Amino acid sequence: METRPYLPWELVTSFMVDVFEAYGVPHEDALICADVLAESDRRGIESHGCNRFKPIYIDRIERGTLLPVTDLEIVKETPTTVVADAHDGMGMVASYHVMEKLLEKAKAYGMAGGAIRNSTHYGIAGYWTTMASKEGMIGLTGTNARPSISPTFGVENMMGTNPLTFSLPTDEEFPFCLDCATSIVQRGKIEYWARSGKPTPAGMVVAADGSQVTDSDEILKMLVDGTAALAPLGGGPGDEMCGYKGYGYAAVVEILSAALAGGQFMKALTGVAPDGSPQMYHLGHFFFVVDPDAFVGRDEFKKIAGQICRELRASRKAPGYDRIYTAGEKEYLAWLDRKDKGVPVGESVQKEFIELRDKLGLDYTFPFE
Repeated sequence: METRPYLPWELVTSFMVDVFEAYGVPHEDALICADVLAESDRRGIESHGCNRFKPIYIDRIERGTLLPVTDLEIVKETPTTVVADAHDGMGMVASYHVMEKLLEKAKAYGMAGGAIRNSTHYGIAGYWTTMASKEGMIGLTGTNARPSISPTFGVENMMGTNPLTFSLPTDEEFPFCLDCATSIVQRGKIEYWARSGKPTPAGMVVAADGSQVTDSDEILKMLVDGTAALAPLGGGPGDEMCGYKGYGYAAVVEILSAALAGGQFMKALTGVAPDGSPQMYHLGHFFFVVDPDAFVGRDEFKKIAGQICRELRASRKAPGYDRIYTAGEKEYLAWLDRKDKGVPVGESVQKEFIELRDKLGLDYTFPFE
């Protein structure tokens, strides 16, 4: 049962917009960024919602590793492709504008693809693919990130958590949306556990000596200094549980995120200069949009996709389980539960909100005070 206090959606969104603006983010851009973060919480993905508002975005703007004004440069454009340079601005803003272009191109030509270099954290990957599914189209995206994942048979963190994300429109109330990291667990989840005082389950993180690590606070420090790494999907460091599959998919995302836009990769994305000082992250993202109208038609695609999902959910359950889900269903259920309640916030987020409000002199009173 939820014991944390809820913040109304309008309040939390308005507050984040005002804070972003106070740090130099233009109003329209602040609206985009706040909506991406709120959407994460609407889906119950708390590792990427307001839990990350201050430490990932505001703190980085303060450190100078994230520029509040996004100078998006279109480096190359064809009728079906876009390559952009975000110049270390807000990754969410750059991604929004590139996706808008791709949606129009896909409607005109059936398919479109884009890539961004020199970007920053772009929030939940599913936000961008859902922009496509809301239009009855297929969305695919991926992004590289700070090195976290070790390759199979290795213990050094070489690649980011590198999500490979799809949204497929269906004839149901929600799309099929697969949004997950190519590691067993993403860094944001460990951050959430650390802030909640919880350990990381064994088997998700491997130390440089091959041992398991479960102390969430210690893991975050070890990931930064390179003495621990996240295991790829399937596990590691060996291949007994087929971790080479997660490793392979992570490498696909790393290559596409960097190579399509001519951007940086792996150890160049640490956010730390050789002398230990903070530096820009220079992340890369890629996006593809496919319009089913260029194939069988949107309605027919949605009907077949929906029927596949319904048949999967209706299949025989394992003993002790009474329900099977399809990707995106739990997030939809989270929204149904939260849409009238708001977003639950723990003590750490409460303190951060109060700190930012008082520091900036904003006129807000929160329900938890």
